[in-house]
Amino acid sequence: MAWMLIVGSLVLAWIASLCKIFHGSSSSFRNSFLNTGGTLRKRNVLLIVAHPDDESMFFSPTITFLTSRGHNLHVLCLSMGDADGKGNIRKDELYQACAILKVPLQQVKIMDHPDLQDGFGRVWNHTLLAKIIEGEIMSYGIDLIITFDNYGVSGHCNHRDVHYGVCKFLHNGPGNNIEAWELVSTNILRKYSGPLDIWLSIIHAMQHSGEVMHCLLNEQPQKSFLAMAQHSSQWVWFRKLFVAFSSYTYVNTLRKIKYM
Repeated sequence: MAWMLIVGSLVLAWIASLCKIFHGSSSSFRNSFLNTGGTLRKRNVLLIVAHPDDESMFFSPTITFLTSRGHNLHVLCLSMGDADGKGNIRKDELYQACAILKVPLQQVKIMDHPDLQDGFGRVWNHTLLAKIIEGEIMSYGIDLIITFDNYGVSGHCNHRDVHYGVCKFLHNGPGNNIEAWELVSTNILRKYSGPLDIWLSIIHAMQHSGEVMHCLLNEQPQKSFLAMAQHSSQWVWFRKLFVAFSSYTYVNTLRKIKYM
């Protein structure tokens, strides 16, 4: 009987969390992101990721928030994800996923630089990354960057290098007028707690000023599944489980990147 009570409680908590996601759109902690004095100013945003599918697996709550509110979102993917020789396939899959996520395809750029190839143990040059990022910023009038934090959700070295490339760009000076935010990595228990993590994420964000941290719930988690399904070369059973049970499908906590 005890185990049935535990399972029943978890199911109820899961349902309550999903109800909060679907019906919590008026919550002030969510709508305050990018609001200035109660006024929403349209921003030119650059989301910087390492591989095709990063956008769907990790950043879909943020993407949905931005596109639904009319912000001008660009996606820069710094590799084709060619570790298994499927780079061209994965490139097309990213375009398909971005179409689902309502990102204009002309605002999606996928790099294939010889020094920025996908793979564990492949170190990406932070100076090169900073130079590429600066070019994108200047070309599209970007005033806000979103990317990984220094752990990169999964600890993948390419994710971490993207973070340090952004920091290098910000530190070098041209980014002094650029606002930058990072996706906060969580511990493994929270990472695989599905929608249950929204409560801890909300509390965590509320403990900080809106100037440094925001919690964004995914208003359309079903879109995350559909977007990730476009990455058919990667849509194997364990990634299906990941999308179902990952907290990143349901909530993103963004923290402002501090730089001097």
